Amino acid sequence: QVTVVQSGGGSVLPGGSMTLSCGTTGRAGIYGMGWFRQNSGTERQFVAATSWGGDTTNYAGSVKGRFTISRDNAKNTVSLQMNNLKPEDTGVYYCAARNGGGVRIGADDYEYWGQGTQVTVSS
Repeated sequence: QVTVVQSGGGSVLPGGSMTLSCGTTGRAGIYGMGWFRQNSGTERQFVAATSWGGDTTNYAGSVKGRFTISRDNAKNTVSLQMNNLKPEDTGVYYCAARNGGGVRIGADDYEYWGQGTQVTVSS
């Protein structure tokens, strides 16, 4: 059993910054990690992903250059640093883990999901 635990989130002004974090508990393994966001009535959208070693990352075009995903396996932590936030970044953000270390952008490729955290960007 693997559980993904998230922290962070809240409200921020446009142009502000925020960091989300997550980690896994339970069965140790090699996991690729990703972040997705979802708004009411829409499917979960890919935001960013990182490989097990952190040497490969991928970003949605809308966040490239503003968001940075990183991981510290020694601390079992994956972070999403979000800068220059825009109102359209608002949503519930989910951290997800997938068996195997590769990068994937499809939600169906992830087996384990965090509880989700609300991020609101508004003036």
